[in-house]
Formats: sequence, structure tokens, C-alpha cells
Amino acid sequence: MRKDKGHYKEKYPADRKLDDNVAEAVRKKAQKGDLTCAIAFNIAEAAKVSPAEIGFAMDRLEIPIKKCQLGLFGYSPISRIIQKAETVSVELERAIREAVTDGRLSCDASWKIAKEFKMAKIRVSAACEKLGIKISHCQLGAF
Repeated sequence: MRKDKGHYKEKYPADRKLDDNVAEAVRKKAQKGDLTCAIAFNIAEAAKVSPAEIGFAMDRLEIPIKKCQLGLFGYSPISRIIQKAETVSVELERAIREAVTDGRLSCDASWKIAKEFKMAKIRVSAACEKLGIKISHCQLGAF
């Protein structure tokens, strides 16, 4: 169990206001007290707000994210489902390494690479596992 479970809202200043419309959309879509990454992104698109704003609402409402689209967290009972790729093409490795900042690939950059290569996001994560590159800066603010 995560040590911050039940304390997600403490990541933010107490005076930061939660948008009522965003909060309602998040509450309506939350299932069994949590929300998948994919649904969170759908809410962001429909509400015309950033994924970070949805992540803030989720944290403020103490609704955890599950099923990260990169396979990095939120899968029960094992937490992570990402597996190391057996091989990584030269082109994919180049794209990943060119997008690395401070030794890590951002979540946003990994999504862009997946789109560019027309592949599932989790395959970019698998390539990063093979290359020993960590993914950081979750667009929803989870990490």
C-alpha cells in the first residue's frame, strides 16, 4: 500500500481551489473509489483542462489513479505490469535517448514517441526498461 494513500491532497497548498465542474466530472467517473489513467485523460479532454488539473482534482478528492497507460503502477495485485522489451530498434532507442532530460524520459515525451512510432504507450515503457531509463513526471501528477 502506498504510504501517501489517503493523504494525496497534502501535495498541494491548502488554498489552491478545486474547480467544481472538474470535481463533479471526476466523482461521476470514479469507479470503486479510483479512476483509471485513460478515463482521467478522457475527462481532461472533455472538460478542456490539462491532465494535471484532473490529477489535482483526484488528489484533492483522495481518488487514486489506477492502470497507468505506461504500465508503471495501479495494477492489482502486482502494481506494475511493465516488462522489459527483448529488443529495441535503433530508431526507437534514438528517439527515446533524444527526449531524455536529466537522465529520465517524461511521461509526456513517452506518449509523443508512442504516437510518432504508432505503437502502444506500454511498448515505449518496455523499451525504457530495456535501456535502463526511468520514466518521470506523470501528466496526472502521480510521480
